[in-house]
Amino acid sequence: MAEILVYVDHVDGAVRKPTLELLTLARRLGEPVAVALGNGAADTAATLAEHGATRVLTAEAAEFADYLVVPKVDALQAAYEVVSPAAVLVPSSAEGKEIAARLAVRIGSGIITDAVDLEAGDEGPVATQSAFAASYTTKSRVSKGTPVITVKPNSAPVEAAPAAGAVESLAVSFGALATGTKVTARTPRESTGRPELTEAAIVVSGGRGVNGAENFAVIEALADSLGAAVGASRAAVDAGWYPHSNQVGQTGKSVSPQLYIASGISGAIQHRAGMQTSKTIVAINKDAEAPIFDLVDYGVVGDLFNVVPQLTAEVEARKG
Repeated sequence: MAEILVYVDHVDGAVRKPTLELLTLARRLGEPVAVALGNGAADTAATLAEHGATRVLTAEAAEFADYLVVPKVDALQAAYEVVSPAAVLVPSSAEGKEIAARLAVRIGSGIITDAVDLEAGDEGPVATQSAFAASYTTKSRVSKGTPVITVKPNSAPVEAAPAAGAVESLAVSFGALATGTKVTARTPRESTGRPELTEAAIVVSGGRGVNGAENFAVIEALADSLGAAVGASRAAVDAGWYPHSNQVGQTGKSVSPQLYIASGISGAIQHRAGMQTSKTIVAINKDAEAPIFDLVDYGVVGDLFNVVPQLTAEVEARKG
């Protein structure tokens, strides 16, 4: 059976959820071979094996932490040359898409980004993408070289499928460009206790209708009752009501949760571009003509300051 190369996103050996989803998709196409790089790479093996990795290629070098992107591309290219895979899968984060694009250029292959599903085809993997604010769903495949595909978080379930997970050391030779951009400092992100926005199964977002930073407490209360992440529209971020790191949209983050709740968000194309692939979308807006209602599965016409607290209370009551 063909082998599928899976780039592992991890933090000091703790594998992040999007990688486990990639392993589920990789098993549809062949035998997953995982590539884990940097500090704690070897510690990922048990988790990766539990979720279907037949082999785990690891490399630990200071370059992966000290310099941006290129050392990881060097390593993924080395893994590609060792494995000769039928496809390369990478999580669709900002860094993941840059790694994938650079690899595709190096190996002379086509690339598909932000896939939301994958299936095996007669001529290679077929990727499903959502385009033009969810107006179209496309299916496409790479027609040149080995497909390099980035997949959005929450595109597949995490499924246990124990495999050998044999750990192998990956020899990496870093090129001249690897040390071109040095990391000079890192600042840990302040923990809110909520899920990471791009990986969350549920996202509750607020927009212009929240009408002030102090009013985001209403949005946060609903999010916390659901165990959700908090998002914000560009209008809310530009007004200084919520951090840019929580912005959902074309110039913010792209999310694809199982449930997306938009409160006080009109639904401009800029915002829709960042959440259009959500599985179920609920909108709360007092303007019945708001464009967001053209996209949603469920819409509530009403004042968010009346609706959201009632929804929070109902969630808490059912939990109790």
